[in-house]
Amino acid sequence: MLYNNYMIHIVIPGKAPIEIEYLVCDVNGTLAVDGVLMEGIKDSISSLLSLVEIHLLTADTFGKGAEIASSLGVKFAILNPGNEREQKAAYVHKLGAKKVAAIGQGANDELMVKEAELGICVFSMEGTAIPTLLAAKIACPDGNSALQLLLHPTRLTATLRI
Repeated sequence: MLYNNYMIHIVIPGKAPIEIEYLVCDVNGTLAVDGVLMEGIKDSISSLLSLVEIHLLTADTFGKGAEIASSLGVKFAILNPGNEREQKAAYVHKLGAKKVAAIGQGANDELMVKEAELGICVFSMEGTAIPTLLAAKIACPDGNSALQLLLHPTRLTATLRI
C-alpha cells in the first residue's frame, strides 16, 4: 500500500482503488466511553494525522467533545439537536463521500457510515445500532481496531477482497 500526501490508498483486487483523504468519526461510543477516550485512541489518531484529515462529529452527550478534539489536534463539529443522522451524512457528502472513511456505532451514525466510501461500524460498551452495522462495509470490535485498519490498509484488502 502506498501513502501519499494526505491520502491512504487501498487496493482491492477486481475493484477500483479507494483513496481516502478524510476520516470522519463519531465520538461517544466510538472513540470514547462516558466522555473519556478509550485506550490507544490518542496514539492511533496521532499516527493518522499525517495521512488523512480527521473530523470528529458528535451530539456531545457528555460535553467533552471540544476537549477531546483539542487533545487529539483534529477538526470538530457539534451537531444541532434533531436530525443528527442527516447532519452527519451531509457532512460526509460535503467533504466528498468517495474520499471519506467514516467510523461510528450509534443510530445517528447509520447514514454517515453508509454515505462514506469506507464505512466502518464498531462494537461498543454503549451498544451498537443494528442499522449502522448493516450500513457498514466492515465491522470492528472497537474504535482503535477500526483506526488500525487505516494504518495497515492491507488488512482492508484482505477483508474486502471478493
